[in-house]
Amino acid sequence: MIRFGSLELKSNLFLSPLAGYTNLPFRLVVREIGGVDLCTTDLVNARSLIERNRKALKLIETNAQDRPLAVQLFGSVPEEMRDAALYLESLGVSSVDINMGCPVKKVCRVGGGSAMMTELDRTAHLVRTMVHALRIPVTAKMRLGWDDENLTAPELVRALEDAGVAAVFIHGRTREQGFSGGVSLEGIRRVVAAARNIPVIGNGDVTTPEAARVMMETTGCAGVSVGRGAFYDPWIFVRTRHHLDTGELLPEPSFAERVRIMTRHLDRMVEVFGEELGCVMFRKVAPWYSKCFGPASGFNKRVVHLRSRAEFDELLAEYQRWRAPFCDETGELLPRYRPAPMVPSFLQADAEDEPASVRRTAIPVPRGPVEVW
Repeated sequence: MIRFGSLELKSNLFLSPLAGYTNLPFRLVVREIGGVDLCTTDLVNARSLIERNRKALKLIETNAQDRPLAVQLFGSVPEEMRDAALYLESLGVSSVDINMGCPVKKVCRVGGGSAMMTELDRTAHLVRTMVHALRIPVTAKMRLGWDDENLTAPELVRALEDAGVAAVFIHGRTREQGFSGGVSLEGIRRVVAAARNIPVIGNGDVTTPEAARVMMETTGCAGVSVGRGAFYDPWIFVRTRHHLDTGELLPEPSFAERVRIMTRHLDRMVEVFGEELGCVMFRKVAPWYSKCFGPASGFNKRVVHLRSRAEFDELLAEYQRWRAPFCDETGELLPRYRPAPMVPSFLQADAEDEPASVRRTAIPVPRGPVEVW
């Protein structure tokens, strides 16, 4: 159990915002699997929300099963951020998260995202304006700094705490790194040490239950937030919760379970966006699931042209027949065809004895609705 101000949460595992991906269908899928409590939407432009832009409203779409919910806002005008947050509060959102970590140029050049880490006084004023107007908690998501020469996160977390934020999410890379290079656990630890009374949540390369445990033990962070790792493995929350509680590692989901959840995800996409758009959007989702299928090039080539729910059933059945020779009698892959295990950047030293051919060190950054992640 963990608290963000007045908000009491059942889990210290969080779904991070991932532009173009952490929409209502995916949030419902991970909630059904379990292990997570607070989930966060895709990042939303505060001004667009105030103007009731149709696309912005779709980004915050939710329902009764999607609780507790945080909406992540980006912007640099205090009054706009305040008014957008007040609107969200009126809709029943559980908390508002301020994006101070996005490295994308189109966000930074308007003073949002990682640019907020370069002007501490101005950022603290913006946060204070929001906190004073809201009854729900305000949190912030940041990086270690703009670059290795400007690691401002420890100083910023103190300024934000003074301004009234209820919690901070810290990604263990700089803006300059983007999503490449290693995550610095020492950098996260320094942010944890700088905070006085608010929880600090670690983020970055949490792709396995072991990675979550190591990040928490090494940095002292109060929890972990997972973005790309959750899309690679929607079961990561329930498996991590079990690992943290018992020390045991649950077996990875079977192929049949992966197919069930993938199909459930598509059904949710169709429910929320309609069949035509839902299938088009699912074209970029299905290849994440197939990363754990073993040989899957034929499936990937067809699913990226998906047009209907019936077509999906047809191509999935065809793929399962094609895949059968690679499997044992239980339907699981023979050892030589199994995908390599994921090794987070901050655990690579522990895996140096393994040949590179049997380990993966990163999840490719997906294309979202922004030009560069």
